[in-house]
Amino acid sequence: MYRLRSAGTVVALLLGLALVPGTATAAPVLLSQGKPATASSTEGAGTPASAAVDGDAGTRWASAWSDPQWLRVDLGATSTLSRVELDWEGAYATSFQVQVSNDGNAWTAVHTTANGTGGRQGFDVTGSGRYVRVHGTQRANGYGYSLWEFRVYGTQGGGDPQPGSGVRVTGSQGNWQLTVDGQPWTVKGLTWGPPAADAARYMPELRSMGVNTLRTWGTDASTRPLLDAAAANGLRVMNGFWLQPGGGPGSGGCVNYVTDTTYKTDMLNTIRQWVTTYRDHPGVLMWNVGNESILGLQNCYSGAELENQRVAYARYVNEAALAIKAIDTNHPVTNTDAWTGAWAYLKAHTPALDLYSVNSYGNVCKVRDDWVAGGHTKPYLLTEAGPAGEWEVPNDVNGVPAEPTDVQKRDGYTQAWNCITGHRGVSFGGTLFHYGTEHDFGAVWFNLTPAGKKRLSFYAVQRAFGGATPANTPPVISAMNLPTSVPAGARLDVDVAASDPNGDPITWSAAFNSKYIDNSGGLADTPVQVNGNRLTVTAPDRLGVWKVYVMAEDGRGNIGIETRSVRVVAPRPAGTNVALNRPTTASSHQQVGDGAPFPPSNAVDGNAGTRWATDWADPQWLRVDLGSVTTFQHVQLVWEGAFGRAYEVQVSDDGNSWRTVHATTTGNGGVDSIDVTASGRYVRLHATQRGTGWGYSLYELGVYRR
Repeated sequence: MYRLRSAGTVVALLLGLALVPGTATAAPVLLSQGKPATASSTEGAGTPASAAVDGDAGTRWASAWSDPQWLRVDLGATSTLSRVELDWEGAYATSFQVQVSNDGNAWTAVHTTANGTGGRQGFDVTGSGRYVRVHGTQRANGYGYSLWEFRVYGTQGGGDPQPGSGVRVTGSQGNWQLTVDGQPWTVKGLTWGPPAADAARYMPELRSMGVNTLRTWGTDASTRPLLDAAAANGLRVMNGFWLQPGGGPGSGGCVNYVTDTTYKTDMLNTIRQWVTTYRDHPGVLMWNVGNESILGLQNCYSGAELENQRVAYARYVNEAALAIKAIDTNHPVTNTDAWTGAWAYLKAHTPALDLYSVNSYGNVCKVRDDWVAGGHTKPYLLTEAGPAGEWEVPNDVNGVPAEPTDVQKRDGYTQAWNCITGHRGVSFGGTLFHYGTEHDFGAVWFNLTPAGKKRLSFYAVQRAFGGATPANTPPVISAMNLPTSVPAGARLDVDVAASDPNGDPITWSAAFNSKYIDNSGGLADTPVQVNGNRLTVTAPDRLGVWKVYVMAEDGRGNIGIETRSVRVVAPRPAGTNVALNRPTTASSHQQVGDGAPFPPSNAVDGNAGTRWATDWADPQWLRVDLGSVTTFQHVQLVWEGAFGRAYEVQVSDDGNSWRTVHATTTGNGGVDSIDVTASGRYVRLHATQRGTGWGYSLYELGVYRR
């Protein structure tokens, strides 16, 4: 979907527009792209005049096959011109003029050629006007005239920007400053989560917090409401452009920056499009190209190829920065990664950036030392920061990351901000993570306003940014204790200690999350009984490590949230498991895959960490031989995630003739505890409908005699 031509074109045409590193120095701006264009004629509907100024090197204007012909672009205002570039298709002009006009009627030539050679031609020119025209008088061949691109550079409005206007990086080594319209600007920001269309409703709250900047990861047509709402409230937006493989060590897709010119070209065109669209919007603070990709390339490559890709990516970011600066000289350009080691690549291969950016949580206070140790010569921003993340904390007793408490998170934001602003003259501030209203696993870990409720962290950021003094603050949960394990479906008591600083009554609720079982982010609310400082809930039915959340609300829009893990285990039925380690057979078992094979014997080995798993088809069965006809009173099925929706428990004395002693069509997985009095030598689970798209999988099949 991306074209090759303009990637190389941009590098070539912008070599003369290099900027002084670390500054937002003015440079000629590409004035013509996306502006209205007309022509003396067109060859057909597929070759309109507008195609020559759309920034797409794969589209073109073509004229009728006669002389003379012309193509005109309206710059929208009288402008001072400095350069014109023509990218001819095979049908080019040997004799033509570049002309300018203030009114579109009276024309003045600023360049004349009688021996045009076609291809890519560029001319430094002197002149001014609102309209610029290529006027061809002699064709090179029997076709018409055809231009892939017609680019006009200069300064809009006939002169340089007013001194101090726009966003600037000023100063020198170790004594830099970010200014907005000539005034110092410390970035007191948050990353932005809600839909841009809803921005206006959140801006008053953000302004009251002292926020002056919001950060996004993508910029497109939906961005305008956010920019409008920000500008109306005195805020600015750090506009991002997402590049693969974004998201650092997590995800993002694997593009090849050495060879994939199609992707790179199209992304450059996309960046140009939205920079052109929003460059004059008062809500723009700066442009941010890429997020965590230098680190993230380790998900795609290794060894020498990883190094090649990182260098190629850094060079591509430089190309993008130059392309932005050719369009917009009033806003700086930066790049974000999740690793200060990425700055070495930017230092070597991305000189066009005005400043660096990094996402850092638990190590945020080491960023200053890394900058010094790296011998860097540009200022920086923290584009994500906050308390220690899931990937940085030690594991708890159940082997999953121990989430910081509400109080620890509050203090984490304060500490992060102090470290960010402590590097005076180099750090421009930061956009802390995260202003969002989601209410799931990640939101509870990081959001200042999960489900729209304000947390201790919200008020910590408000204090750090010098915002309004709050009239009311959240309940503070000072303790949360519960057993490390609990039988499936059993009562679970959670002891809590909490107080409200304003004396507001506290309302409690609770939820479970299964991220460490099936990677689900959702929170499932669960009924809770409150008896003083003890909350009682019912444990989930599914085995594994669950997160337990308790929420304390004050009725004034504030919330305290604490979470711990609990391991849900299979309940131990009364009696003797007569199926333990007995011979088993099955209709099938999974023999390949992660952890395979999964033989039927795993279901009767008494080990809750092993399992039987079938082929992905219906029906399937598992049979255990008790050795002799045996009377039993209970059957326990401990399902893995791939459970049976419809199944029967059957018995037989000879292994051929079967009697059904239990049947269901509404199985929901977890642990099925079946009280049934039956006898037989063989017990069989006969499953006819899977509950998932996989097969059937049992940790344990227990047959109990009491």
